[in-house]
Amino acid sequence: MSKLSTDTIRDAVHEVMQGSKDKLRHFVETVELQVALKNYDPQKDKRFSGSVRLPSVPRPRFSVCVLGDQQHCDEAKAAGLPYMDVEALKSYNKDKKLVKKLAKTHNAFLASESLIKQIPRLLGPGLNKAGKFPVLLSHHDDLNAKVNEVKSTVRFQLKKVLCLSVALGHVDMTEEELVANIHLAVMFLVSLLKKNWQNVGCLYIKSSMGTPQRLY
Repeated sequence: MSKLSTDTIRDAVHEVMQGSKDKLRHFVETVELQVALKNYDPQKDKRFSGSVRLPSVPRPRFSVCVLGDQQHCDEAKAAGLPYMDVEALKSYNKDKKLVKKLAKTHNAFLASESLIKQIPRLLGPGLNKAGKFPVLLSHHDDLNAKVNEVKSTVRFQLKKVLCLSVALGHVDMTEEELVANIHLAVMFLVSLLKKNWQNVGCLYIKSSMGTPQRLY
């Protein structure tokens, strides 16, 4: 059973959005969920990892690069998306510094079926270590739809600390879009936890430069 009501989320979202309007910034502020867990030992308990697709695209400035064959590179070029073909990937020559820089340049990657198995051989383990191994892109996929799918998918992963933070939206979205994203993300996160709500210490949402608003 959920311990977080839609009204509570809606009130917190309203405060975040109002705060952003009262003090306008020169950029679109991201709205993120901040989580503090309790009764969880990341050294002993099994660490969790999971991804969920949100109803609305939460990250408009999220860069997705296509590692493609000729057809996918042509589609990416037409769509105004960054792309690299196999020859461009070969030029990295598994250079760790160059691959690390590539991983930092983009938030996520898509790779053609013919290329995805070659990624470790062409680039080494760098993208995988950065948590950005490419998502499979087939010729049956609509490229723009696939990009939006990647942009709408957020990942929760417990590492060595009990605090998590994920972007779930931005201040140009409607309040209802944000409420829907937050509700789904929180429910998914709780489902990953060993003892569900008993492992949740507190939940906050905040815009990039705004004041945190407590949800739980």
